[in-house]
Amino acid sequence: MTKIAIYPGTFDPVTRGHIDICERALKMFDQVVIGVADSLSKEPFFDIDERTDMLKAVFGDSPRILIKPFSGLLIDFARDCNAEVIIRGLRAISDFEYEVQLTGMNRSLAPEIETVFLTAAQRYAFVSSSLVREIARLDGDVSEFLHPEVLRRLTKKLKQTG
Repeated sequence: MTKIAIYPGTFDPVTRGHIDICERALKMFDQVVIGVADSLSKEPFFDIDERTDMLKAVFGDSPRILIKPFSGLLIDFARDCNAEVIIRGLRAISDFEYEVQLTGMNRSLAPEIETVFLTAAQRYAFVSSSLVREIARLDGDVSEFLHPEVLRRLTKKLKQTG
């Protein structure tokens, strides 16, 4: 039986921290479905198609990773993917408090789906998509935090939006 986990997020843009969490999840699960959340309430910088395309550019050649956009309840998406586990990345203790609340709610909605927390690798513990975007917007060097293709797309979009 194939063990499927989903790794949901906005990935706006996908960082090396996200990549690290996904690669580590592959050590535990047969397949990881990266769920690209619509999250219109967060007003993403990249639209859902751009974020999905960036993830495909990063993970495109991995047969054990699927990239799927979704909207609506995470639990419904997990069920649609036949996932038994939700992967959540944690950077700091402040992430933990929020994630525990989400996990409790998800467990009450779908007790058959577990949540697994993976802590960020030390070198990515301070990296967030919003921070990377802000540094890039101010002409800072974010190349160590992004896959080269993601960096190219971020740089291009920043030039377009001025």
